[in-house]
Amino acid sequence: MPQPPKARSNATPSPAPRHFAVIGAGMAGITCARTLTQAGHRVTVFEKSTGSGGRMATHSTLFGAFDHGAQYFTVRDPRFEKALQTAPGLCKPWSATTVRVLDAFGRVAAAGLPAREAHWVPTPGMNALVRHWAQPLVQAGAVELEKHVTRIERDALHPEQWQLHTSGHHTDAGDEVHVYSGFDAVVLAIPAAQAGALLQTSRLAPAFVKALEGVEVAPCWTLMVAFPQAIQPTMSHIGPQWNAARSTHHRVAWLAREPSKPARESLERWTVQASAAWSAEHLEDDAARVQGKLLKAFAEITGIRAEPALAEVHRWRHAQTVQPLGRSHLWDAKTGIGLCGDWCLGHRVENAFVSALTLALKVA
Repeated sequence: MPQPPKARSNATPSPAPRHFAVIGAGMAGITCARTLTQAGHRVTVFEKSTGSGGRMATHSTLFGAFDHGAQYFTVRDPRFEKALQTAPGLCKPWSATTVRVLDAFGRVAAAGLPAREAHWVPTPGMNALVRHWAQPLVQAGAVELEKHVTRIERDALHPEQWQLHTSGHHTDAGDEVHVYSGFDAVVLAIPAAQAGALLQTSRLAPAFVKALEGVEVAPCWTLMVAFPQAIQPTMSHIGPQWNAARSTHHRVAWLAREPSKPARESLERWTVQASAAWSAEHLEDDAARVQGKLLKAFAEITGIRAEPALAEVHRWRHAQTVQPLGRSHLWDAKTGIGLCGDWCLGHRVENAFVSALTLALKVA
């Protein structure tokens, strides 16, 4: 007896699971990796530093922690808002008394202005959100830390796949150099300049390299200072009454009092970020010289002339997007090479999330 014909399905079949290499474990890299994993793909993340977070960074010291990269984030895209709901209570609003400082004498242009939108900070530090999202990947053994990807090339045994050459922090040690193979696609979730250099070294994606030439990202020198003497009963607070400032001082663009943020240590600490122009002018200066100049500017703006118990500087070569790519991401389906990051769309934390999400959804 003839069988009735089977009903046809209009559903689009899901693509076969693939193995993705994601270079970079900042907001963009982890967002892309977790989205691809949720779609059923296998992912390996490569990060050259000792932990995930990227510029959503927290520096721990004996005197407390400093958010020395991104200072806060805002939420405008509903997809980002929905993603934040997967980490309830982790991020809290920061109601800082923010002012605008006019000049080197600390004159305030406007005090206590309400923020146009909520400023959010993860707790207990800015790196907590990315690390929370990265935890399932870490537990699955899918994150390779202290692995600097130096070259991408076709696998000699399986030409349809990619292999990555990496080096650790101590490249003079032979066991620090590795080759990882078996990737169907590679996503570069790193600063535009680093992505362009890696592609050029690997002799890949010349059209992408050309597109990246139009992206401009400014550097930033960051100063971190701590004043443990302020915890004495007679010195519960030193310096100005505001907790954050946008400055027009020729050296300094931003200052933030770390204890004013939710769930931070109470010891008096300040993070000071130099202006883009000054950072670019002094990009290759000796760290001690930069520290001295920023300490002087900090004292001029805040009136705090006490000797800090801690003073450190950190140089971000790729800190804030000045000229974005103007597209959410780059993807070449033929080769399986993709790029994402905040620099695609702007300079906000949310830009990194949206860029990575749209790329992951495109290829998943």
